[in-house]
Amino acid sequence: MLLTAFGGFMSLIFLGMLVLAVVALVMAGLARDDAYRAANKQSKMFWLIILGVTVAVNLLVPMVFLQIAGLIATIVFFVDVRPALKQVSGGGGGRRGGSSSDGPYGPYNGGR
Repeated sequence: MLLTAFGGFMSLIFLGMLVLAVVALVMAGLARDDAYRAANKQSKMFWLIILGVTVAVNLLVPMVFLQIAGLIATIVFFVDVRPALKQVSGGGGGRRGGSSSDGPYGPYNGGR
C-alpha cells in the first residue's frame, strides 16, 4: 500500500515536470528572436532545442537523471531567461506605463 502511494506521488511529480517543460517551451517559442539577443541570452533556437529535448525526455525516456537535468534547464529558463525577455520586450509585470512612484490610484507625491 505504501509503495502504491509513493508511485502515485512520483507520477504526479513527473507530470508536473512535464507540464512545466511544455509551458516553458511554448513561452520560449512565443518570444521574439531578437529579444534573446537584446537580453544577452542564448539564442531562441538554443532554448527551443533544450526545452524540446526536455519535453521528449519527460515523455519518452524514463530516466530520472535526464528528467532532473531537464527540470534544471526549465527552472533556468523561468527564473533567468524569461524575466530578461520580458524586460527587453517591455512586459513589466502587469504595469501599463507610469513611473516607479505611481500608486494604485495615480502618482504618489509624498503628501505635497
